[in-house]
Amino acid sequence: DAFIHRMEQSKNYKWILFGIKAFLENYVETGSKEKSKFDFGPINTLVSSNFVDGMRYRISGRTTANLNQHLFWTGYYAYGSKTKNHYYGSEITYALNKKRNVPFEFPQRNITFESARDVMSPSDKFLIHNKDNVFMAFRVQKVEQMYFYNRQRLAFNYETDWGFRFNTELKAESNQPTGDLYFRRLTDGQLVEKIRTTEFTVGLKFCPGQTYINTKQQRWPVNLDAPEFSLSHTMGLKHFLGGQYQMHLTTAGIYKRFWLGSWGYLDNHLNAGAQWSKVPFPLLIMPPANVSYFEHENTFSMMRNMEFLNDRYVFWAVCWDLSGKLLNRIPLIKHLKWREYIAFKGMWGTLTDKNNPTLQRNQGDPLLFALPAETHLMDRHTPYMELVAGVHNIFKFFGVDYVHRLNYHSLPHTKRHGVRFSVMMSF
Repeated sequence: DAFIHRMEQSKNYKWILFGIKAFLENYVETGSKEKSKFDFGPINTLVSSNFVDGMRYRISGRTTANLNQHLFWTGYYAYGSKTKNHYYGSEITYALNKKRNVPFEFPQRNITFESARDVMSPSDKFLIHNKDNVFMAFRVQKVEQMYFYNRQRLAFNYETDWGFRFNTELKAESNQPTGDLYFRRLTDGQLVEKIRTTEFTVGLKFCPGQTYINTKQQRWPVNLDAPEFSLSHTMGLKHFLGGQYQMHLTTAGIYKRFWLGSWGYLDNHLNAGAQWSKVPFPLLIMPPANVSYFEHENTFSMMRNMEFLNDRYVFWAVCWDLSGKLLNRIPLIKHLKWREYIAFKGMWGTLTDKNNPTLQRNQGDPLLFALPAETHLMDRHTPYMELVAGVHNIFKFFGVDYVHRLNYHSLPHTKRHGVRFSVMMSF
């Protein structure tokens, strides 16, 4: 203890320790003699870039339970150097149960109000990291279709100690296309400046026996072999809070891990959804396209942004971690404790006639928009598929994956092969 105390008094060591802590935790605490009541961060969102804004600068922060164990605030201000636009995001959360540090700790029993004005691309909602993460500036493809959004959201999440979750939210949002994204009417070919939706969502999730480790950045599930069942329904409210469209969107999902003894384990995902109503293309279902360099088992790495749009879909992913079953048989390599990884992912999707703006009978429909030039329709008899093979647990946290696109090669600007990476601590 005396040695550590002397080291902490050293000026150089103090700054080194400060930098390492900020890098690992992604937040900078305020106050040194008492627990932090306000944290600056995430640090990795200070500088980023996108097609519309060019360089983007952002300052973010949040309160902690040391200020109030029930009431929390998190938010940011951002500035786009190319557009000269100012953006913001603000979120107030009231936790019904006391928290030790942050409001997303398990179990969540929170009431949240969010207000935000910002810019994003349609594929950003599938990112596993913050869209302003500095590493997200490096993408495998140039994302030029984007939109400005102005969002207000009121949500309630309730989790039990035994794995059941109920959530509901009311969201009003305006979307204005920018970059190379356009909303164009079928009737007269005129551009639509913006659309506005009001949505009410109810969701159920059951994961029996699921437990979490709470950290400053997020919570990590501990027993990933627990089955997971989810069901949600979103209803569009026309003429309420300015909503322009009536719709009904239903999604469902199942996840289960199977242990294979010395052969590792299989992670299995099955998701399905349907947009039951006639809606313009921004409200259709977009496949989970991942345009970053980081592989994730619930997304497609070789699919382009807005390449497909559907109103019915079934997604599957079977991911096999062999836990070194093969590499452990190779001399010297076995001491590195690398792990083999194989995944097969696919999606069947279709666009029903009522939502297909390319059909002659829909050319005069005042509700539908023309599809973006880069968007195509899936063959209802041919699912999109990808195969992944890689090596994980390099230096205990790093992974390299080779991804191969199995079909739909004739579409323009597609690539059959790619290399992706992953970062995950495994024990």
